[in-house]
Amino acid sequence: MTEPAATTAREGATEIARSFVDARQQARALPGFPGPLPRSLDEGYRIQEAAIGLWPAKVVGWKIGKVPPAVQAEVGETRLVGPIFAGNVQRPAAGEPGVFATIPGGFSAVEAEVVIRLAKDAPPDKLDWTPEEALDLVDAFLIGCEAAGSPLATINELGPRVVVSDFGNNAGLILGPAIPGWRDADPSALTCRTLVNGVEVGTGSAANLEGGPAGCLAWILGHTARRGRPLRAGDLVTTGQLTGIHDVRPGDEAIIDFGALGQVRCTATIAQAK
Repeated sequence: MTEPAATTAREGATEIARSFVDARQQARALPGFPGPLPRSLDEGYRIQEAAIGLWPAKVVGWKIGKVPPAVQAEVGETRLVGPIFAGNVQRPAAGEPGVFATIPGGFSAVEAEVVIRLAKDAPPDKLDWTPEEALDLVDAFLIGCEAAGSPLATINELGPRVVVSDFGNNAGLILGPAIPGWRDADPSALTCRTLVNGVEVGTGSAANLEGGPAGCLAWILGHTARRGRPLRAGDLVTTGQLTGIHDVRPGDEAIIDFGALGQVRCTATIAQAK
């Protein structure tokens, strides 16, 4: 790409990013994608990077999402990533619900997650990791609920290039109890179900994740290092939805139930402009 073309691409990415950031901060839905659709995941991540620079909080973690199998070969990847920001992580008291502030007319859903918290900084120059190496950085596995949200209602329908451009369709994270014996836990034993308004809407386990939680962590360690954003001690990583992507609207109540391991509760409300 020539320098004028590169400059134009950067400016275009920044304008799209600003549209998403403004809409999120104003709790305002977007009628459509605010510019030309990104042609690749790299273009989507260029927009994401611009938006991270515009967001008034630091990144404290990352969500991992799955690229739909039908387009994995086309985009050259099986997973995608979005940032989680300080101020968007909730740790409710035991038995109390977290709050998911949804944008009317946008996209909002809950996802059951196994969340990994790091104990150590990752070396910035290490780009390839095994699951075993990745686990050596871990402080804890926790139960969690990802608040998947965007001001763009059609974000998932438009595909992974668009999903990554708007923070990976992430609007926050609600943390639950730590998982005991996480290092030796069989992913198939980490089972859960999701209920919305008391109705079971999905079941699954960490065995649904490509490589299990440790394999997901190994992958994102490489991804973030290549972006110049190596993971740091205290960072949180959501490893991917276990039971599906479950739409919620203001007034809905969701429960992520891991049985004997505990629950995460969530109440959906209407977002207010910041």
